[in-house]
This record gives sequence, C-alpha cells and structure tokens, in this order.
Amino acid sequence: MGKILVMGASGNVGRYVVQYALAAGQKVKAAGTNVKRLTQLFPNAEAVLFDVTKPSTFPAALQDVDRVFLMRPPHLGDPKALKPLIDALQKQKRIQLVSFLSLLGVEKNPIPPHHKIEQYIEQAGLPYCHIRPGFFMQNISGVHAFEIQQFNRIVVPVRNALTSFIDAQDIGELTARVLCEAHMHQNTSYSITGDEAIDYWEVAEILSQELGRNIVYANPKPSFAKNYWISVRGLEKEYCKVMGMLYMMTRFKGAEKVTTDFEAVMHKKPKSFRQFVRDNAAAWQL
Repeated sequence: MGKILVMGASGNVGRYVVQYALAAGQKVKAAGTNVKRLTQLFPNAEAVLFDVTKPSTFPAALQDVDRVFLMRPPHLGDPKALKPLIDALQKQKRIQLVSFLSLLGVEKNPIPPHHKIEQYIEQAGLPYCHIRPGFFMQNISGVHAFEIQQFNRIVVPVRNALTSFIDAQDIGELTARVLCEAHMHQNTSYSITGDEAIDYWEVAEILSQELGRNIVYANPKPSFAKNYWISVRGLEKEYCKVMGMLYMMTRFKGAEKVTTDFEAVMHKKPKSFRQFVRDNAAAWQL
C-alpha cells in the first residue's frame, strides 16, 4: 500500500488525520506551505511542500500516494480553485480513495463551494468518501474565541437556531480510519455530528458554567457580524463571505441535524460540547 497525503496537515482536522493515521502504522505525507513547521509537528511523517493554487507543487507531493485527505482552504471560496488538483488526482490512476472534508447537508444545498467540489470529485471518477461534518467546536475556540476572551460575548448571527457541533478531533479520527480502510469506504459519504443540537444561548451557558464567568450570546444581525469580522477583526473578505453563508444556512435550520454516522463507524459516541470546553478551557482565557 502507498502513502496517505494529508492536505492542511497543520489545520484543525488535518493534524488529527496525520496523528491517527501514523498511530495506525500508515506512511503519511503531511502537506502544506510551511514544511519546517510540519516537520516539527510531525517528525514521523514526511513533510512536503504543497499549495493547491500552485500545480507545480503537485507532482512531488503526489509521488507514491494512493489515498488523499482533501480539504478546501478556508480563504478559497471558489470551488474551481480545487479543480486542477482533482484533475491531477484523476491522472494518477492509482488513487484508492479521496476523502473530502465537506459540509453537513451540502448534498442538498448547491450554494456552499463544497457542493461543487463533491461533484468535481465524482465526475472525475475518483473513488471517494465525503466527510460531511456539522460545525466544528473549534470555531468557538478559534475564530470566535477573541470576543469571548476580551468581552465575554459570542458574535455569531444565527438567532435561536440549533447546531449539532462536532469536535475536529473526532472528525480527524474518523477520516483516518476511512483512509486506512479505503476499500471499505469507497463511493460513500458520512454525515457526522455530535449527539445533540444546542443553540448559542446554551453554548454561552455551558461556557459560563465551565469557565466560571458570565458569557453572553450577542445575537447580532448578519450584516453587523460580517462588517465586524471584516472591519474590526480584520478577517479576509472571502473567508467572511463563506462564513456568513454558512451561518445563514444555520439560521434556516441547516445545522441542527443530529446523525449516528460517527458512532456507526467508530463504535463510540462523539465528544460533547461540555467536555470540549473542559478540555480546552485555556482557549478562552486571557
């Protein structure tokens, strides 16, 4: 068996795909633009230079690879940006599985870029396993941690909509298993969520209880939130555009579905949001 190429190997999900695949005895190529950092993070993996926008980096990265973890870099909102890579994978002829990090419910929603990327992969005739997770718990400890740290507020424009959060570690562990057992998961998809759906008032309540201080849900309007992210936080416009789109889906009940796919594949329950907060309390401290 060949090697597993992991895109975004230093990211929220990719790092866990690398860790769990290595633990399973696989040969892994940790791919990204900062090879030095990847070498430090994963001394037992092969760090390789890879930039999805630079096809010149593809041949070396794909050498000896027969399975791929594919993800859309957050700053790339245009699905066509991944088409050259998918075409390159099609030409490899030895790819056993492309596991794409997609999005919950995207099979019925053509608006997010993930929908078109799934189509590109399938149209290329590549054996695939689409991983369709709910919202990452890491969104709360990552991009939205600043407001919680500084102002004890959550700035997410979804009103009282429910979200079936899932830990990126659970996503990475399941994805690694899928890649290790490639022939068992070809041409399938898994919609994976936590085992409950909660609103952001409950998110604030759990954070308050576990952190020992009062956290509130600001419940801003979408236009205010987007302007805040861009003008005050200084986040990239394309990133904010996609994030706003995903939260608009949430407002209209696109993130509330609770599934059992994770338990079916992993034979255990996914981590709860409360446990995630306990495990990562330092993320919201000054």
